[in-house]
Amino acid sequence: MAEERLQGCRVAVLATDGFEQVELEQPVAALRRAGAEVEVVAPHGGQIQGFNHHDKGRMVPVDRELAEARPDQYDAIVLPGGVINPDELRLEPRAIDFIRSFADEGKPIAAICHGPWTLINAEAVEGKRMTSWPSLQIDLENAGAEWVDEQVVVDQGLVTSRKPDDLPAFCDKMIEEFAERRH
Repeated sequence: MAEERLQGCRVAVLATDGFEQVELEQPVAALRRAGAEVEVVAPHGGQIQGFNHHDKGRMVPVDRELAEARPDQYDAIVLPGGVINPDELRLEPRAIDFIRSFADEGKPIAAICHGPWTLINAEAVEGKRMTSWPSLQIDLENAGAEWVDEQVVVDQGLVTSRKPDDLPAFCDKMIEEFAERRH
């Protein structure tokens, strides 16, 4: 049953102020419907500010501060986009180390839009087939990824998509890969 597919699966959604609202909220809702336990992890406590493209959106509560989160507490990670969010996280060494741990351990990772920027800094894209928001193409290729313009791309547990319009396909593949656990 789809509602139980991710029973017992703990997922971290790593984000900070400036995340794209739907790219955090829709995956979280999909994961919870599939039975996963989901925590929003951020560099600071309280709430983080969402955006609807250029306009401020809703605040989202932080479940766990990054300083208190350990990768071994989670089975998978989601990296939402938005321009500000991943750009800020790339400058946060603790966030990059957190992401790198998932990649090094073969745990599933789902990144959408600008989210893959953080994967570059975590040195987790070399040799991977990926997609993203088009402005990241050269960055990803320079870091050793094979970039393609497709709705959703899966490569050994790494799920990537381009934009909010891709969310239905992204969420389906994310759940599928997260159900498989380590790759």
